[in-house]
Amino acid sequence: MKQDLGFIERMFQLPLFMLVFGMASVSMLIPAIYAGVVRELETGRAFLYSGMLGIIVFVLIAIAHNGRAPGHGALGPLMSLFSTFVFLPLILAVPFYEGLQTTSFFNAYIEMVSSITTTGATLFDDPSRLDRPLHLWRAQVGWMGGLIMWIAASAILAPLNLGGFEVTARAEPGRRALGQGQVGQTEGRLRLMKIIGTLFPVYFGLTWLLWSLLWVSGDESLVALCHAMSIMATSGISPVGGLTGESGVSGEFVMMLFMLFALSRLTFSTDTVTSESGGILHDPEFRIGLALVVGVPAVLFMRHWFAAFDVDAQTTLSDAAIAYWGAMFTVMSFLTTTGFTSVSWGEAQAWSGLATPGLIFMGLCLTGGGVATTAGGVKLLRVFALYRNGKREMERLVHPSSVSGADPMAKRLQKNGAFIAWIFFMLFALSLALVTILLAAAGVGFEDAIVIAISSLSTTGPLLEVGSETPIRLIELSGFAKVIFGAAMIIGRLETLAIIALLTSDLWRG
Repeated sequence: MKQDLGFIERMFQLPLFMLVFGMASVSMLIPAIYAGVVRELETGRAFLYSGMLGIIVFVLIAIAHNGRAPGHGALGPLMSLFSTFVFLPLILAVPFYEGLQTTSFFNAYIEMVSSITTTGATLFDDPSRLDRPLHLWRAQVGWMGGLIMWIAASAILAPLNLGGFEVTARAEPGRRALGQGQVGQTEGRLRLMKIIGTLFPVYFGLTWLLWSLLWVSGDESLVALCHAMSIMATSGISPVGGLTGESGVSGEFVMMLFMLFALSRLTFSTDTVTSESGGILHDPEFRIGLALVVGVPAVLFMRHWFAAFDVDAQTTLSDAAIAYWGAMFTVMSFLTTTGFTSVSWGEAQAWSGLATPGLIFMGLCLTGGGVATTAGGVKLLRVFALYRNGKREMERLVHPSSVSGADPMAKRLQKNGAFIAWIFFMLFALSLALVTILLAAAGVGFEDAIVIAISSLSTTGPLLEVGSETPIRLIELSGFAKVIFGAAMIIGRLETLAIIALLTSDLWRG
């Protein structure tokens, strides 16, 4: 037992990027085995050879690294996370490219960047172009990307006060938690081992449970598995191009329950500084998320009578219930940046008389889900900080000399939390403007450029299908536009503040 623990400890002395590389190489054997079962032998050989080659390279590097003291700086783990989203897709694209054989390696790389950043946008609009092991690989890479973000949130971003933690009270100078901020290399490695041991069983178990429930509800086994992994990772990847209705309302209801894990970290863990809000029912992120999920469909529902005069009012109660459910599920999906559209969304759209819902979807994607979850966007905690600051400013307009009360929910934020949240919001807006300009310079229409920019920066790939009047086909974009799209997905996943931290020489010297 002690020898096993010593081996695991030695493994964790490797650079984090190498650990992720080893995990990705081993995971290639899963689609290889599946391809053998379904007799897609050529694709299976591509995954088998790629996986074995990756494992051999990993073992050789591990042997060469054995006995060396780790020399990672404070931002070393963050650099490893950045490398995971930039360089690891080059490795992940090899079996995809060899298995498909009808596309360029560059397109395969962009596809893998989209998957591992949990964006879920695809260059292959026709699902029949990819065989079943390739569909499984796309969903599996997205699932691994979600797991990486779950672990990185507590092991990398929280100690550096990034990823939304910069607005919390613990990020205030002098109030960092024990073990946060400047941690030693040994303590950081032990923390990483503990977090992986805690979160991986939860993530795997929830995925397995959702897969089982969707399978029982009527989905085919592969479709249920890919959708389960996509829900947990909020990637929106589907082997059939979205929800087909085979599992019915029961399947959508189960998916919606599991989307709650993307609204707040408290739904599955208390391992970060966001856990000091008094429980899930008092968590501001969770409450704001539920308010949007209930409120936005209610507005669309009421629009049937107040604005959609051309809609036939002779409808039954069941029609109204189906329309409201379709709107509620779709709002929840886009708020968590998953991007699945309910089978009943057509009824919801007809009920409200709303011909162009793209602006609503884009607004939900920009809002995003909870801090330290797999969701993208600005994040609900930053929205809460801006809301608290706006409310306080309006109170001061009426009572200029008033002193704010000790609201327990406000104690979660530091004094300058709203200011920091506003800085991030402005950086996000500038990034959105820059990506839009670059896409327009690459020949993309202005409206499509905005949709693509929001889709990439919020990591909501399915927005490309419903954000504009006609679906946007990534395969038709120029090479430069695809490069911009890929870079924007990486920036959206890591967030602008983390990119700036990597460029700060003072932090590297520290």
